[in-house]
Amino acid sequence: MVKSSFTALLARVGLDWFILALLGMVGLAKLWPGPGILEGPLSVSALAGYGVSLIFFFYGLKLNFGQLRAGLRNYRLHLLIHLTTFVLFPVVVLLARYLFQTPATELLWLGIFYVAALPSTVSSSVVMVSIAGGNLPAAIFNASISSLIGVFITPLWMSYLLTTTDGSYDLGGVIGKLTLQVIVPVLLGLLLNQRFGWFASRYKTHLRYFDQFTILLIVYTSFSESFSRNLFAGYSVRDLMVLSGLMLGLFFLIYGFIWLGSRLLGFNREDRITALFCGSKKSLVQGSVMANVLFPVSVAGIALLPIMVYHALQLIVASMLAQRMAQQGLSG
Repeated sequence: MVKSSFTALLARVGLDWFILALLGMVGLAKLWPGPGILEGPLSVSALAGYGVSLIFFFYGLKLNFGQLRAGLRNYRLHLLIHLTTFVLFPVVVLLARYLFQTPATELLWLGIFYVAALPSTVSSSVVMVSIAGGNLPAAIFNASISSLIGVFITPLWMSYLLTTTDGSYDLGGVIGKLTLQVIVPVLLGLLLNQRFGWFASRYKTHLRYFDQFTILLIVYTSFSESFSRNLFAGYSVRDLMVLSGLMLGLFFLIYGFIWLGSRLLGFNREDRITALFCGSKKSLVQGSVMANVLFPVSVAGIALLPIMVYHALQLIVASMLAQRMAQQGLSG
């Protein structure tokens, strides 16, 4: 009874076991980083890499061409979401970075810009749109396409900062690695959708747990490397609080821009809800995958910290907003 009440309380504020598990992985990496920095075909980092390819294979297996065709019609909604995700987000953070970055916070600002350059998340965007009563086919379309676009746009944006700090950044090599790890498995799954799509539908809950477990492995290995190199020594609890405030402010700033844009474009309630949730979310899955390709292993943990904070906050805030919108829809 106590356990179920505690679980219900966490769900009410948008928290779930996964957010707590993420914090647990950071703590484990601090206390026991050894397994996370080992290398080899059966090491934790290698298993996480295999898991990533399977995540995107099953993601492609869940898609079908009918869903993608159905989502193509509302081009104004698609433009607003993707311009917000891949243009407005990075530009806002770049401006803030030039104003507030110091030598001591350079790596954190790199991570914050990484959040801004990432694609939208798939599962939670679709869930929130569904709860709030938005345009679900459009949400599925935009969240899915965003993940594929991000394989090319995110490295392109990151090349702007990483080239200035490290002239060895290889944009073509990065996109090539991500194509093999993300695009190829997605396409393979999409091609097998008609034959084996039932598997992804029947076991979608199990596959969601598999996704989360893989992310936990990535977070553990990334933070193990960072802790083993003592890269967090210069950061305090106050820095984490400031980072959380910045991430929350970024969410609401973008949310406000989308709300205004939706009103100016004359969107109906369903499309406005879809734009708000798909355009303001960022993907921890893609963030975890790309971090190991984009950044040196030694700084991947610090680069992942802002997206982990943003992920937790977006789930909490978006859950509250979605439930409020659902109640407004019922009363209206």
